[in-house]
Amino acid sequence: MESTIIGEFDTRRGAELAVEHVVQECGVPRSDVFVQPAGDANTSGTRSAGPDAKAAPAPEGHQKLEGRIEVSVDFHGDAPEKIADVLRDAGAKTVRTK
Repeated sequence: MESTIIGEFDTRRGAELAVEHVVQECGVPRSDVFVQPAGDANTSGTRSAGPDAKAAPAPEGHQKLEGRIEVSVDFHGDAPEKIADVLRDAGAKTVRTK
């Protein structure tokens, strides 16, 4: 069955981890995984994490923390719940199927 599974993340780090795990653990080709802002804003998520977070006390002005990041997976198999679980484990705040 073909479907698109979409997870929304607060951090770029979470989205990147999700991509890595979906490809490695679920065997989904990287060309079937897409990362983009969840809305109209060009964003790095809603909060800093990983390489986006610095030890500096104040965030730098060039960070755009205005919205969530969407990871969508085009899935052509029989067990979409495995991909949904991987997205949640990587930190997805919401997961839906389209």
